[in-house]
Amino acid sequence: MRNMRTPSLRGGYSASMVVVEIVIVLLGLLFLVPFYFLLVNSVKEYGSILTDSANWPAAFHWSNYREAWKATEFPKAFLNSLIVTVVSNLLLSLICAMAAYKMVRRPTRFNKLLYLAFVAAMVIPFQAIMIPLVKVLSGLSLMDSTLGLIIAYLGFGAPITVFLFHGFVKSVPVDIEEAGKVDGSSPYGIFFRIVLPLMQPIIVTVIILNTLWIWNDYLMPYLILQSPNLATIPIATYAFFGQYTKQWDLALPALTLGIAPVVIFFLVMQKYIIEGVSTGSVKG
Repeated sequence: MRNMRTPSLRGGYSASMVVVEIVIVLLGLLFLVPFYFLLVNSVKEYGSILTDSANWPAAFHWSNYREAWKATEFPKAFLNSLIVTVVSNLLLSLICAMAAYKMVRRPTRFNKLLYLAFVAAMVIPFQAIMIPLVKVLSGLSLMDSTLGLIIAYLGFGAPITVFLFHGFVKSVPVDIEEAGKVDGSSPYGIFFRIVLPLMQPIIVTVIILNTLWIWNDYLMPYLILQSPNLATIPIATYAFFGQYTKQWDLALPALTLGIAPVVIFFLVMQKYIIEGVSTGSVKG
């Protein structure tokens, strides 16, 4: 019998491969539709946004970005978001890496139960504990402060971060650490000089995922921060949405300015996501 083969096109492409690529391109364009509406409407007048939001703008009103920049005090909001995101990421990466390393290398009953507690905490929705969170932070005098917001992010980001680090540490050979002990390194020296550099792929992955979460988060800053000078970008942008009016001509440019840094960051670092997640959680 003859071998049944899929008809091939020039360049080694089969017909089925072409169909698959066309479907992927169409799905990609579908996911880009919200960005199209955001960018196109950010340079329209208020009336054009309400009456003709899908079409290309007849005139580009770049002054919308200038007014949104001034209304949100964007440099101050950007600095607040940057401080919270960077400090939270550094603390989450360091503390959770050390905790996961200890749990893996010392699998005592307590450490196993502690790891199960972290895993169980991943399924608890934030809405279920946001009122106790406010009470706890109020009791510690951490409400309306950047420190209180960072501590809250540490608590809610630790479960998934520990889970990813825990799986990755299992793939680190113990022989390397034993060689460090022979050379006279202390436990902290072994971790910081040997283990931590080997964890670079999962560290980058954790930073990317937590940055996307913390930078775009609205609910937690809204609950903790009240002072306008502490507002992050999502809080500053929400000022355009009042009870009776919504300033879409200013809100959309502000949203564009707010997501631009994190989109650029994600595009630059996205190649590390699959590498870190597959190496960490799958092997774990």
